[in-house]
Formats: sequence, structure tokens, C-alpha cells
Amino acid sequence: MEFLELFSWIKTGDIGTISLVLLLSMFALLAIGMPLGFASAALAVLVLGMKFGPELIFRDFGSGPLAVLSQAIYRQMTNYVLISVPLFIFMAALLERCGIARDMYSSLNVWLSRTRGGIAVVTAIMAVIMAAMSGIIGGEVVLLGLIALPQMLRLGYNQNLAIGTICASGSLGTMIPPSIVLIFYGLVTETSIKALFTASFLPGFMLATFFILYILIRTNLNPSLAPLPEPDPSMPSGSEKGMLFLGFLAKFAMWVTGVLFIRAVFFTLTGDNKIVEGIDPIPLGMVADIPYIVGAFALATATVFLLVGKERTERGWEMGKGLIAPTIVIGVVLGSIYMGITGITEAAGMGVIAVFVLGLVRREMTFEIVWDSLMRTLKSTGTIIWVTIGAAALAASYTLAGGPTYVANLIVASELPTMGVILMMMLIFLIMGMFMDWIGIVLLVMPVFLPIVTRLPIEEIGLIGQLEPRYVAIWFGVVFCMNMQVSFLSPPFGPAAFYLKSVAPPHITLTAIFRGFLPFILLQLCALGVLLIWPNMVTLFL
Repeated sequence: MEFLELFSWIKTGDIGTISLVLLLSMFALLAIGMPLGFASAALAVLVLGMKFGPELIFRDFGSGPLAVLSQAIYRQMTNYVLISVPLFIFMAALLERCGIARDMYSSLNVWLSRTRGGIAVVTAIMAVIMAAMSGIIGGEVVLLGLIALPQMLRLGYNQNLAIGTICASGSLGTMIPPSIVLIFYGLVTETSIKALFTASFLPGFMLATFFILYILIRTNLNPSLAPLPEPDPSMPSGSEKGMLFLGFLAKFAMWVTGVLFIRAVFFTLTGDNKIVEGIDPIPLGMVADIPYIVGAFALATATVFLLVGKERTERGWEMGKGLIAPTIVIGVVLGSIYMGITGITEAAGMGVIAVFVLGLVRREMTFEIVWDSLMRTLKSTGTIIWVTIGAAALAASYTLAGGPTYVANLIVASELPTMGVILMMMLIFLIMGMFMDWIGIVLLVMPVFLPIVTRLPIEEIGLIGQLEPRYVAIWFGVVFCMNMQVSFLSPPFGPAAFYLKSVAPPHITLTAIFRGFLPFILLQLCALGVLLIWPNMVTLFL
């Protein structure tokens, strides 16, 4: 009893005081280096103690508010989709250690090496492909730093341009499916992850296009930023390179349409593609699709034998075959999701199997690679799980204390217009992103912010077009991911800078790395502005 009385002063019913103490304590604990997961868990206990008194923790353990807290953590940890996170991390680790990414870079370089700024464009395209394979950010930046940075520096590329291209493009896994950020957002807000993936396609590729256009425009305005390599007499150029690329695409199309034809025939013979009311038709697997598939196969065959020529096609295939394995992985992961074959978790598992089988076929998969990938997956997943537990506990305790209602009333009392409220949230995201990991932000802030956004007047969101109410949570999730895209480059703790520094030459300092980010941060903010002005962009494919 005397022990509890020592801490009785901590109890307060004022949620404003609790919120202020929580905010200051969070920054203080992060400043002294305490891991986010443990800081969040400690503050969850502090919030409960301030709201309900210290006796709650010591006398009524496992009942009342503590029971609600434990249920929130249990619900988060037992969500089936959460299993996809370690699977995607494992897949990214296997891809990083195998030669698939290096062969992809070499093939892309063949086609774009004689373009001004071509190596940087290749790097950006490779980052998009890798993002569509795994959705892991750190591994992409490290891999691009190992493969692309030495190449660009050797050819005399501007250091800031090279650094910015690698880190900005390498963080595209935040936006492009299968993004782990979107998966966690969907888990926390109970939003359809498949719909989030679909909605983020266009904004993600828009941002990648911004990067590529910036590289092309800037290097053509100032050619000294990206000198062209010495011409290789053995390599084709001009229209001949175009014909070789066309032959490569035609042969690849023959393979794809052939597989689709066999698949459609199989569904027809088994009767799985019958039209049933209330059930979506199988994409590219219905009887009505077969004539179109056959027509596409015939067109690809005619291109190979009548237009390009068999010999030229084979040479183009050799030059571009490094793109085949990544395309297979993307097809397995995203194709299985969007064709209705599997869910998110099963697609992640199929992606792991696809990468493993490709590694065996290429004779690059060894026990050491698998073991190292497993250890890296264990470490990364452990960090994510602890942050998830701590943040879920803090979010639940703050909700029990009445925090979301307090914040909502505070924002409403400010009498800001709808877009003013959203812009204030964007600013909070950007500031938090400078100091915190995205996992903590989505787990701590989304339970507070999303209910506020869904209650805002729908007709006042954006300037062009109008969102439907059912798409507000999806739009806000994509906007949040675009904010987190900025946070990966934001000083002082932009993680992309530290990922690149770990593999960069010694003469490249952290200050130089952050300096290279500036133009790309502006491009990311422009893309964020497009989503705020034209929110319907996220619904075009839904």
C-alpha cells in the first residue's frame, strides 16, 4: 500500500496533460536512443497509470483496461496477413544475394547505355521492378548502392545526381505494391489491402516517372552531369537496337500468351470458368478471352518471323534475358493476387518459392545464401514485431484514456477548413517522419487521424473531382505512404542515407548524401501535392 501511495501523484484525469507528457516523453526517449518498441510500451504503462492510477497495474492485472490492452496486442499479432511481412523480407534478402538483380541491371543497361543519363534511368527502372518484386526499401538502396553507384561514379556522373537517384528510387517500395507500409496500414485501419495495392499503382508509377523525367531533362540541359560512355563497336545502335528490343518483346509475348492459352483451356476443360452470377470472372481465363489470347500469340509470332527475323530475335533475347526472372517473380506475386488465385500472405509465400526455384535453376542458390537470408529476416522481423507490440499497446492505452476524442475536438476547435486540417496532418507526418520509423507512425497516429478524416466533408477534399465516401480510407492510406516516401530521405534520420552510407565509398559523407536528396524531396512533395489536389487519382483502377 505504501509503495502505491508513493506514485499516487501520477494520476490525473486531464487528457490534455496526458497528451503533452506523452509527446514530450516520446521525443525524450527517442533522443536518448531507446528503441521505439520499448519506448512505446513504457509510455503505454505511463498513460494507463496517469489515467487510472498506479493501482491498476499492480492490483487489477489482467482485468479492466489491461484486458482491453492485451486484446489489442493479441489481435494485432494474430492477424493472418502479418505473416506476409517476414515472407516479403525473406524474398527480398534472397533476391539481394542472388544474381537476378545484377543480370537485370546489365540487361537494362544494354538498352539505355547510349541515352544521356541512361545509367541513372536504368537505376530508377530497376528500383521500380525490385519494388514490385518485394516491397522492401532498405535492401533496394543497399543493392543499388553496390551495383549502380560504382558504375555511375566511374563514368563521371555527378555525385549528387547518382546519390539522389539511388536513394529516391530505392525507396519506391513504399508506394509500389506489394508495399509493406500499405500492408501495415491495411492491418491497423482494417482497409482492404488489395484495394490499397490497386490504388497505389498509379501514384507510385507517377512518382517514378517524375524521377526519370527529372534525370533526362537535367542531364540534357547540363550534359556534364552524365557523360556518355565510350561507344562499343560490338553493340548495336539506333534502329537496329530498336529491332532487337522488339524481337525480345515479341518472343516474350509468345511465351506469356502461350501460358495464358494453356491456362484458359485448363479452366474451360475443368469447368471452373463458367459464368456464375455474383462471382467475378477469372481474369484472362474465360472462354471469351481465348480468341484474344490466340490473336495476341499470332501477332507476336508474325513479328518474330516476318518483321524482326528469327536470328535477330534470338540475339535480342540474349541481350534482354536478364529481365525474364524479375518478370516471373512479379507475375507470381502480383498476378496471383489480382487474378484471384491467392491472398496477400499466400502470394508472399509463392514469391519466396519462385525466387528460390529461379536461384536453383540458375545454380546460384546455396545453403549459405539461404541461411544468411533467414538470419537477416529474423532480425528485421524481430524489430518490426517489437515495434508493433509497443505501438499497439500505446495506441490502445491512449484510446482508453480518451486521446483520439481529445485530438479530434482539438482539431475541430481550430476551425480550419477541410484542406487545412489535411495539410496540418501532412505536416505532422513529415515532422514525425524525420525522427520516427514508419511502423511507429502508422500504428500510433492512424487510429487518431483516420476517424477525423472520414468525418470531414467529402466534397471539400481535393480541388479536382470528388472522392466517394468508401474510398476515403484508401486515399488517405496512399497519401500517408507518399509522406513516408519523403521521410525515407528527410534529415536528420532519413534511413535511406544510412543504408547507402553503409556501402558507399569512404569519401562520400552523410552530409553529401543528404545534399543529393534535395531535388528528389521536392519531386516527392510535388507528387504529394498531386494526390491532395486530385484525390480521384487513386480510384482510377478501383
